[in-house]
Amino acid sequence: MDTKAQVDLLMQGTEYGDEVLKQAMADELHQRLKEAAEEGRPLRVYCGYDPTSTDLHLGHTITMRKLRQFQDFGHHVIFLIGNYTSLVGDPSDKDKLRPRLTEAQVLANAETYAEQAFRVLDKEKTEVLYNADWLSKITFAELIHLASNFTVQQFINRDNFKKRWDKGDPVYLHETFYAIMQAYDAFTMKADVQVGGSDQLFNIITAGRKLMAALGSKPNIGVICGILPGTDGEIRMSKSLGNHIPINSDAKDMFGKVMSIPDKAMADYARLATRWLPDEVEKFLGGVADGSTHPRDAKMALAQEITEIFYGAAEAEEARQSFVSVFQKGDVPGEMDEFSLEGGKSVLDVLVDSGLVPSRGEGRRMINQGGVRLDGEALADPLAEFPREGVLQVGKRRFIRIVKG
Repeated sequence: MDTKAQVDLLMQGTEYGDEVLKQAMADELHQRLKEAAEEGRPLRVYCGYDPTSTDLHLGHTITMRKLRQFQDFGHHVIFLIGNYTSLVGDPSDKDKLRPRLTEAQVLANAETYAEQAFRVLDKEKTEVLYNADWLSKITFAELIHLASNFTVQQFINRDNFKKRWDKGDPVYLHETFYAIMQAYDAFTMKADVQVGGSDQLFNIITAGRKLMAALGSKPNIGVICGILPGTDGEIRMSKSLGNHIPINSDAKDMFGKVMSIPDKAMADYARLATRWLPDEVEKFLGGVADGSTHPRDAKMALAQEITEIFYGAAEAEEARQSFVSVFQKGDVPGEMDEFSLEGGKSVLDVLVDSGLVPSRGEGRRMINQGGVRLDGEALADPLAEFPREGVLQVGKRRFIRIVKG
């Protein structure tokens, strides 16, 4: 693959909020790749992960997929465990103070974090580092020198800090250390490229590049990945919101959860969570857009590709056949209760009135988790008018046939 094609793939699914900045990063990446090839060396590429929990979901693996792409092109990938930055807590995607973890909690989480990451990364080609190895040795004088490169205004103008500031909520001084610590990581590791989510734009582009230049290093290139929406297709994937796809469940669960995403989310999943090349992604999306591929069939291909990444071809195929058996061949209970649909009823109304859920709160929870389907298609909006007749399913075992009233 030539350099341009490599850049096209490595920039696939990136988001900067500014097309000029995105093009600048693409141009820098192209030039850095050419320079590295001329020098006969791989690029040093890293992404940092703060082990704040033990269980990863599909959203966590998006940056890992990008690292794997660099690995496949022969570059040196560093999987950085932020056992020191975790003690501060990354404020980037939070509108309130993030709880601080103890060193014991961080180390316990880190033991399983890297193990799960190697389901995406090539373990033999991945260097694992811990940023406590250098951050714990910074003197107060050195911290003053590092901090002198930034202004208070730069931090207060960050969107998440500004919201808290405007509401009168506290912004703690130690939270501003996080971006400086992350920038120092990049400098210490002599990184050519740093991969991160779009919530890391300030840390990588503003802080990281600025500090590296101030310390006499060539600024690294930020490859800023988009954020994967959850199974609701709206909000970023989160275990606490129940819209996540765990990577440590089983193939059937992963396949079914990908099938539950709304059609509008397929583009994000195709660009961020698959191994497909840019032309394959565009062909996939083009088929859906022009009607030559049914959305259900497209989603089946998407679910099989993502499931295969984590569970292999055999288990992914078994998961597909199981899904087809249940939802496309009609392997649902031969006899089931019926519910007469009245005009104007919402999805939530039907769930409660039919007795499939005991309360509206439970109905919302099941919808948010992708557990409500009509003839196998997920229903994502609890307040939308119930669409039509068919077999309504909640969870794995609750079925009812919807008929016209």
